[in-house]
Amino acid sequence: MTTTRFAPSPTGYIHVGNLRTALMNYLIARKAGGTFILRIDDTDPERSKEEYVDAIKQDLEWLGLEWDRVERQSERLDRYHAAADKLREIGRFYEAFETPTELDLKRKKQLNMGKPPVYDRAALALSEDEKAALRAERGDGVWRFKLDHARIEWADGILGDISIDAASVSDPVLIRGDGQFLYTLASVVDDTEFGVTHVVRGSDHVTNTATQIQIIEALGGSVPEFAHHSLLTGPQGEALSKRLGTLALRDLREQGVQPMALLSLMARLGSSDPVELRSDMAELIEGFDINRFGAAPTKFDVQDLFPLTARYLQSLPLDAVQAQVDALGVPAEKQAAFWDMAKENITTLKDLEGWWTLCRDGAEPLIADEDKDFIAEAMALLPDGPYDANTWGTWTSAVKEATGRKGKSLFMPLRHAVTGMERGPDMSALLALMETVRAKG
Repeated sequence: MTTTRFAPSPTGYIHVGNLRTALMNYLIARKAGGTFILRIDDTDPERSKEEYVDAIKQDLEWLGLEWDRVERQSERLDRYHAAADKLREIGRFYEAFETPTELDLKRKKQLNMGKPPVYDRAALALSEDEKAALRAERGDGVWRFKLDHARIEWADGILGDISIDAASVSDPVLIRGDGQFLYTLASVVDDTEFGVTHVVRGSDHVTNTATQIQIIEALGGSVPEFAHHSLLTGPQGEALSKRLGTLALRDLREQGVQPMALLSLMARLGSSDPVELRSDMAELIEGFDINRFGAAPTKFDVQDLFPLTARYLQSLPLDAVQAQVDALGVPAEKQAAFWDMAKENITTLKDLEGWWTLCRDGAEPLIADEDKDFIAEAMALLPDGPYDANTWGTWTSAVKEATGRKGKSLFMPLRHAVTGMERGPDMSALLALMETVRAKG
């Protein structure tokens, strides 16, 4: 069975970069009728916070990305200890004691000699007495996985055939000196024991994947299919990493972005297929193909979400926004007409309030000096409310007859005076909803 996972660290809110990973893994699992796991990577007790765990779940629920089960790494420490013990037993795990300063000096020396800055495995030459002395002096060391210096190869679902020389990579640290398990070991153990078959993540993880493949094999696990998607940039190709804090999903939600607009964009962004607004999750699942995505950096512009949101809202019936319309205080008998008028003229649901305020309270008239006499004469011909769908046509015919104006010179000044706006919805529909017209006096 196809099994995927989304594995956020609860150290902050989900942003659009995280969402891309979550969505791809979700769609792969659902298209295959498989399992989607939400894995909380909370092995760092200092930075992990429960409020972020709750926020991650809220954001995924808002988007409709439902998980089949939740796993937490903080509850699986015994499994990581067992894996570490196994790696020690088979001679693939060793303790090292270099300080960060010493490692930095080694890297600089290697670079000056034209060599790749990889760890030189000096710790492998230490005797047990030397290790004991270093522990007494510096405390426990870090534990490194001993890579087999061969080529590591896999067929990547997006990048194609990948081949990395393990000799060009440092033996990865899997356990810190304070005993904390790092991502690489915990992730491998979980993926292996949960039967994860497909792993989709950012292209910045390619080197991690190479080392993880060897760790998986050393622990006797099955290597999943890997795919590494491109990283997002800003609309001008600039690094997005510094702006991700303002692109948290909860910030987009607060701005009025609709889930299906966001999902429709992210399910196609960076692929060879055009972005198409989908009406529901089933359409997203059906149209998804990981092989359609490319390796080039992918431009993301948050402004692209708002036209998609507007188009999505236009497709909704009244009952889909009933709560928002009720909250405005729109009378029941006017709600259907109000939504039909407003939905063509809003970008987000927040814009509804402005339209209802206009209908309820009228607008500050916008009257050019040369139109003052014309508007005064026209307003005298506007009957008292309530208005209906025929009022605008009847009134403008009467004004045309009385003033001789026609076309734009008739309709535009009247629109400006009634709505206070240069443009807007069909005036027959809008005037029928208005309870007062301020220009009438």
